[in-house]
Amino acid sequence: VQLQASGGGLVQPGGSLRLSCAASGRTLSTLTMSWFRQAPGREREFVVVDDWKRRRTYYQNSVKGRFTASRDTAKNTVYLQMNSLNSEDTAVYFCAATARNLILSSYSNPQQYDYWGQGTLVTVSS
Repeated sequence: VQLQASGGGLVQPGGSLRLSCAASGRTLSTLTMSWFRQAPGREREFVVVDDWKRRRTYYQNSVKGRFTASRDTAKNTVYLQMNSLNSEDTAVYFCAATARNLILSSYSNPQQYDYWGQGTLVTVSS
């Protein structure tokens, strides 16, 4: 499985961006997809998981109501719509995938994911 993330850039506080992650080598319906992010000097942190098989989506508390994960199965692509961005959202964003059946407590653990995109930088600044 290869993941290609894109869509990052510079945005002003309060603005929006949509990230994309195109998957190849396996159909999305067989994968649990997540987004993580890593700010400078900080550990990689969980943002959202889209567990397609179980029809579950979970968000980190700090992005609830602002970020929305979605997928287009025809394009084999997942998206992260990010609204009301603030400086705390500045980070490199990574999409990640696994074919494992994760339990709830494992969604946020980067080590549970087998495939990673290359990361796309989001900078929120005026």
